[in-house]
Amino acid sequence: MTSRVLHMIAKEFLQLRRDRYARIRLLVPPLVQLLMFGYAATFEVHRVQTVILDRDHTQESRDLLARLTASGRFEVTAVASNERELVEFVDHGHATLGVQIHPGFAERLRSGETAQAQVILDSTNSNTALIALRYVSQIGNGFAQDWARDRLVRTAPARLHLVPSVALAERPWYNPQFDSRWFFVPGVIGSLMFVLTVNLTAFAVVREREIGTLEQIMVTPIRPVEFILGKTLPSFLIGLALAFGITLVGTVWFRVPFRGNPLVLLLGTSLFLVTTLGTGLLISTLCRTQQQAFASSFFVMTPAFILSGFSFPIASMPRPLQWLTLINPLRYFLVVLRSTFLKGVGLSVLWPNMLAMAALGTVVLVVSVLRFQKSLD
Repeated sequence: MTSRVLHMIAKEFLQLRRDRYARIRLLVPPLVQLLMFGYAATFEVHRVQTVILDRDHTQESRDLLARLTASGRFEVTAVASNERELVEFVDHGHATLGVQIHPGFAERLRSGETAQAQVILDSTNSNTALIALRYVSQIGNGFAQDWARDRLVRTAPARLHLVPSVALAERPWYNPQFDSRWFFVPGVIGSLMFVLTVNLTAFAVVREREIGTLEQIMVTPIRPVEFILGKTLPSFLIGLALAFGITLVGTVWFRVPFRGNPLVLLLGTSLFLVTTLGTGLLISTLCRTQQQAFASSFFVMTPAFILSGFSFPIASMPRPLQWLTLINPLRYFLVVLRSTFLKGVGLSVLWPNMLAMAALGTVVLVVSVLRFQKSLD
C-alpha cells in the first residue's frame, strides 16, 4: 500500500513540474492578492474630498477649518461661495464631505453660546461616512475644548484649576498603532489558503475524470483509499508550503508581528487543511467537468468568506447566520491566525477552535471519501 501511495504522490509532483501554468497559478495569484489586500484593505480613511463654505469669515472659523485640513484626513477640493454650490458638489460626487460654518459662529463662541456648524455627508458609502463623521466630531470637540480653555486663561486664569476634566488613559493591546493591516493580513492568509487548497483537490480529481485517466488508474491494483491519499497528501504538503510562504511575506513585507508559537500555528494550519482538502474532494465527487467544479467551488467559497468574520463582524449578523458560521472552518482558522500573530496565545486558549476544525475536518473527509468510493461504483 505504501509503495502505491508513494507512486501516486510522485506522479502528482511530476505532473505539477510539467504543468508550468499550474505552478504559476499556485505562486503568482496568492502573492498578488496578498499585496493587493494588504495595501487596499483598510478601515482607515485618508484624504476625504471636502468642500467648505465659510459664511462667518472670522479667525475662529478659519482656525476650525485649518484643523480639518491639517489632520491629513480631509482634502479640500473646493471652496463654495454659497449653500447651493456646496450641495451641488456633494450631489455630483465631487466631494464626500461638506462643511458649512454659519454666520455668527465666532460671536456665539465669544458670548458663551453654542456655535453652529453643519456637516453634510454623502452616505452612499456608509462606512466611509461614519468614519469621516467621527474624525470631524473629534476635531470639533478638540477645537471647542481648546477655545474654552484659552478663553478662560485670558479672562479668569485663577479659575482654570477649578474646571473639571476627565483624562482617559488609553492602553490599546496587541495593536498599539491601530494598524488595520495587522488585522487584515492574517485574514488574507486564511482566505487565500482556503481558496487554493479547495481548488487543488477539486480540480485535480475532476481533471483526471474529464480526460479519462481516472478510469485507467482505477483498473490498476491501486485501491480507492490509496488513490485519495495519493491525491490529497501532495495538496496537503503544497498547502503547508504556501502557508509558510504567505506568512513569511506578511511578516517581512507588511511587518505584521508574529508573537505566538509556530507549532501552534502549524497545528491549526494542518487541521484547517484537512477540512479544505475534504471540501475539495467532496466537490470533485459531485462534478464531472472542471467548469462544474469551478462553479461549485465559487458557490462554497463566497459564503464561507462572508461568514468567516474576515471583515464583517459575526456578532453583527442575524442569529440564523451566526449559527451557520459554526460549520465554517475559515471562521475558526481566522481566530487561530489572528490570535497567534497578534496575541501570542497558545492551545490553552485556542483549543475550542482547534477541536471545532478537527471535528469538521473529520466529518467532511469521511463523507467525501465515502461519496468518492460510491461515485466509482
